[in-house]
Amino acid sequence: MMRDLVLKNRSYRRFYQDHRVEADTVRDLIDMARVCASAMNQQPLKYAFTCEPGRNAQVFPHLTFARQLKDWGGPVEGERPAAYIVVLGDTRVMRSFGCDHGVAAQTILLGAVERGLGGCMLASVDREGLRRALGIPPHLEILLVLALGKPREKVVLEDVKPDGDCAYWRDGEGVHHVPKRRLEDIIVACSRGDGGITERI
Repeated sequence: MMRDLVLKNRSYRRFYQDHRVEADTVRDLIDMARVCASAMNQQPLKYAFTCEPGRNAQVFPHLTFARQLKDWGGPVEGERPAAYIVVLGDTRVMRSFGCDHGVAAQTILLGAVERGLGGCMLASVDREGLRRALGIPPHLEILLVLALGKPREKVVLEDVKPDGDCAYWRDGEGVHHVPKRRLEDIIVACSRGDGGITERI
């Protein structure tokens, strides 16, 4: 079911690095994103990807994982992603990309989960360093990097505490905890079913 895929689609940051992600799998995931909705159907997104260890090693230094975990420097060798997809915006098509890359990235990650994989959207990127490493031309804006692989960590969801703190954290056993707001706390207005509106704004 779709809900199961969404619940399994966590931001994984540690992987079985030696579990190979094949190029055909990455192409299939990008192909799903290709047919997603796009603002004015302009389809300005382009993609660069790597699933080769040597090339992956050139990408990794330009990424920052889990900024909220102040005492963690990112995945160590052996726990790093097996593949990366760089989501690019072609400025020759449009100058602004709206939410196209969010739609595409979520679709790719849901497809990855369906295949027994997982991933993480990374926006904290040394863009110029990554541009040089991959030879990305100037007209392609680096929007997101998706890290992919077979997850090596457990991620659990829990309710946000009364103080409203949404920071994720890891316990002593390395389990990653992610607070989420309750449904009743995010719906601010709804239909009562009798034509009226119940407002909590």
